[in-house]
Amino acid sequence: MRILDRYILSRFVFNFVSSFVILMFIFIFQTIWLFIDDLAGKGLDIIIIGKFLFYLMPDLTEKVLPLTVLLSSILTFGSFAESYEFAAMKASGISLQRSMLSLIVFVVLLGGVTFFFANTVIPLSQRKIYNLRKNIAKVKPAAVVAEGVFSDFEGMNIKVDEKHGENDRYLKNVIIHIKNKGNVNSTVIKSEKGELISSEESDIIQLVLTNGHYYEDVDSKKNKLKYPHAKASFDTYTMNIEVPELDKEDLEAERDISTDKMKNISRLRKDIDSLKQDNYRIVRAFSKNMESRMGVFAPLDPKDTLKTKTALQKKQDSIRQIKLKLYRANKAKQDSVKESVLYLFPDWQQIQVLSAAKNNTTNILNSVRGKKEEMQKRYKIYNMHILSLHNKFALAFSCIILFFVGAPLGAIIRKGGLGLPMVIAIILFLIYYFIGVFAGNYAKEGNIHPMLGAWLSTLIMLPLGVFLTKRATEDKGMVNFGVVTDFFKNLFKKKDKSGSDDN
Repeated sequence: MRILDRYILSRFVFNFVSSFVILMFIFIFQTIWLFIDDLAGKGLDIIIIGKFLFYLMPDLTEKVLPLTVLLSSILTFGSFAESYEFAAMKASGISLQRSMLSLIVFVVLLGGVTFFFANTVIPLSQRKIYNLRKNIAKVKPAAVVAEGVFSDFEGMNIKVDEKHGENDRYLKNVIIHIKNKGNVNSTVIKSEKGELISSEESDIIQLVLTNGHYYEDVDSKKNKLKYPHAKASFDTYTMNIEVPELDKEDLEAERDISTDKMKNISRLRKDIDSLKQDNYRIVRAFSKNMESRMGVFAPLDPKDTLKTKTALQKKQDSIRQIKLKLYRANKAKQDSVKESVLYLFPDWQQIQVLSAAKNNTTNILNSVRGKKEEMQKRYKIYNMHILSLHNKFALAFSCIILFFVGAPLGAIIRKGGLGLPMVIAIILFLIYYFIGVFAGNYAKEGNIHPMLGAWLSTLIMLPLGVFLTKRATEDKGMVNFGVVTDFFKNLFKKKDKSGSDDN
């Protein structure tokens, strides 16, 4: 039995390693295709591009590893069934579960390694990518500026005819378009030469322009000219550009680790608690502010009975006065249909009261809308942290669940090689992957709980694995179509008999 376990394990490991290498190369080339606009034609060294792809590989492992487990298990058990090795095992009294024992131990250990990998290596690689991109922007800012076309460069569009010198820092024939708050090109700067000055120690990039002109549109409301603009010439013009915090959420700008993908479990749990408390604190503070602005829900001090009685008496007196004024107003204006508080005020003051009430309501609604957008961003970050926390556990369990889907499926289809097993593995993985993507997006927006968003795809694959394992153990196919066909055959036979009896 130990020889058989070693044989099954060796076959599985061979298929696992070969599938992992092939799939990793496929995903790497897909990544190169996605980032081709950011990497090609920017003057980046091959070493920098290699580092970028190397740091990106751990993040790709999160997608490659479940597909590798599924494909290798289908390949291994499909080849065993195709070559009648399973038949020989069953003839010797070895069941499917016993033949899977060594692989179950291997996959469980693989799940533990995957969890460690997701908790330590992937956050480290995300930080490495962040630092690499930030250093590229600092040391070689000209890498984001292409020759002959307009490129987005820190909130403006810049075009240069030629780059030369060390790190392409010297520019020739520079044209810059700067947009205003209305996202309209309102400023144009042209210069014969330019130079980008930066360093690793500073977060500021200096763009020094020489021998150029400056054009700016002027607000026509303040100037009666038909096409007002301002024009100036300069010998030297210096622009200070701040290096952006790449991939950093605005609400987390003060944190030393920016995104949820860069954090391990202990840090995620700590930040989830702090984010939750901050959100509650902001909501409570905003509700108290609204109460004070609206002048409602102001409770009296229950300990001071004298104040309570005095306040109640004043309130009752004011209510009596309001009722009396309303009665007099209604009696004086019997033809009026509406009974309004405005009758308590003179005619010249009613417009002021309505205008003040409208402005107050508009200001409160604008404040609520602004705070709603802010809280949606904050709760999205909070949900993303919970999602990342559970994704680390779900990734480890998905390797185990997908093994129990692939192994019995291979024994059922009884096909080895990279033909049918590859097609089935890709279809199942796409179902698993797209369910996870949609659930994750819903969880980020708060439509479903983030815990469910992380575990939904794995939970859907769990009953499929149980079903396939049961069918393979009983030596049955995936779906028994004979039962369905027999049902319809019997149904038609009954109809034929009834028709003959009537005749």
